[in-house]
Amino acid sequence: MNKVELVGRLTKDPEIKLTSNQTQFCNFTVAVDRRFKDANGQRQADFINCVAWRQTAVFIQKYFHKGNRIGLVGSIQTRTYDDQNGQKRYVTEVVIDEAEFVDSTGSAAGDSYRPEPAAPAQSYNPPMPPAPPAPVADSVAASAPTAPNMQIDAPVSGGFDEGPSGELPFEI
Repeated sequence: MNKVELVGRLTKDPEIKLTSNQTQFCNFTVAVDRRFKDANGQRQADFINCVAWRQTAVFIQKYFHKGNRIGLVGSIQTRTYDDQNGQKRYVTEVVIDEAEFVDSTGSAAGDSYRPEPAAPAQSYNPPMPPAPPAPVADSVAASAPTAPNMQIDAPVSGGFDEGPSGELPFEI
């Protein structure tokens, strides 16, 4: 399994680029804090190279800027190429499948996407149904035992299995 999950800060604004086939992509680097502090009490960071394609690249470029925290899911990919001097170069990067907002209040610079606040929740208390009329004295209903007020929900699916003769296992 090749799956990577990262939460970090963008080191610069992502920019959309196009391949020769006009496919959109963006390369960016995410600074991810290490779990432990060093001997001086400082937290170190790893700088992870990432690439996003098509709609994911457009989403990242549109809503994220330098310093914003971002959540990413993807996979590690390695590739090689020859540079201008003919030297073979090796690249390891995370190919991003998903990107999501981590901070709800924005970055330190205050420059981030903030959705409109939701309307405050309102409670709904439906009116109580009127009480049934009292039975008339000396009637059969007046002498009948009472059952608790219950609601019986019909099954969503399924039901009773009919026996081999096509009859239900009880009488109606």
